[in-house]
Amino acid sequence: MSRLGDLGARLYRGEVGYDFIGKRKFWYALSILITIAAIAGLGVRGLNMGIEFKGGAVFTIPSTSVSVAQAQEDTEKASGHEAIVQALGNGGMRIQVTELDTQQSDKVKTQLAKDLKVDEADINADLVGPSWGATIANKAWTGLGIFMILVVIYLAIAFEWRMAIAALIALIHDLTITVGVYALVGFEVTPGTVIGLLTILGYSLYDTVVVFDSLKEGSDKITKQSRWTYSEIANRSINSTLVRSINTTVVALLPVGGLLFIGGGFLGAGMLNDISLSLFVGLAAGAYSSIFIATPLVADLKERDPQIKALKKRVLAKRAAAAAKGEPADGSGDEDGDGDDGFEDAQGDGATAPAGAGAGQRGRGGRGGGRPSGSGRRR
Repeated sequence: MSRLGDLGARLYRGEVGYDFIGKRKFWYALSILITIAAIAGLGVRGLNMGIEFKGGAVFTIPSTSVSVAQAQEDTEKASGHEAIVQALGNGGMRIQVTELDTQQSDKVKTQLAKDLKVDEADINADLVGPSWGATIANKAWTGLGIFMILVVIYLAIAFEWRMAIAALIALIHDLTITVGVYALVGFEVTPGTVIGLLTILGYSLYDTVVVFDSLKEGSDKITKQSRWTYSEIANRSINSTLVRSINTTVVALLPVGGLLFIGGGFLGAGMLNDISLSLFVGLAAGAYSSIFIATPLVADLKERDPQIKALKKRVLAKRAAAAAKGEPADGSGDEDGDGDDGFEDAQGDGATAPAGAGAGQRGRGGRGGGRPSGSGRRR
């Protein structure tokens, strides 16, 4: 078995793990800082909206000997607006100028023919009205709103309302970071960007639901035992799906990274940047939020429930009593009939503790209280 596969199996069995839930305040603080930076970038620099949203003209120039830099300078001088110039494979150029009306477009077209030394009749000019861009933007907001509502309804039915709230916060977190990155790097926002944003929301939700499903299964009949708290079961759920999340994220990021860094950067295909950046940032943020934001939020919300609060007190009291007697803190060999064994069976493997269950589970003499992480079953 590969090293990563072996690690995944050990994480799934709870033999090793990282205490995500116990360190959730750190991850919350980090997420807040990233979100503040994204909002600040959005407020200071704003979004570089594409021609589809602001309106303007796109000029397609036939083959010319003029350089791209010179063509950009000539276009900005003729139009009085910032221009985006892209070289085409046939030696021609695609020049995009925002906020031009029909009359201005005709004047710019005539001037470009003189400056670029091409026949005016060979220049193709396409106009995009700002009203069309406003319609696209409104439809995008409407689609996003409908998507969010359906997500909340589905998760509330399939899981519970706490998970629906946590998933919604995670999705907003992913959107904010992605939009903030666009503002900071100055990439153009086009309809392709909107498509990319909707795509990453679906991916982020998928990754979150995978963890939630593991958590739902792991916490079934949790109040009928007194071994583990809800946060410990939540932490076990994250660890058991961690390698899967890493694998799916890396596999998804590789082709998107090729589009962004090789296609958009190395090869100069700038039109790929509008969708590839949103996908790249969103996929990474989605994987991050499902692990460090969504599930810890569920644990925080769940542990406000009176039954889960009582469970936590019962678990901690039992561990304290066991520690005072020098007995295994997790209740291994427990014969008090409190339902622990039934919960063990429901988990599929009661021989291991949820990862990050806490140092208080260790007994005396250097021996783990109960069954230490990594001990597995005795052979």
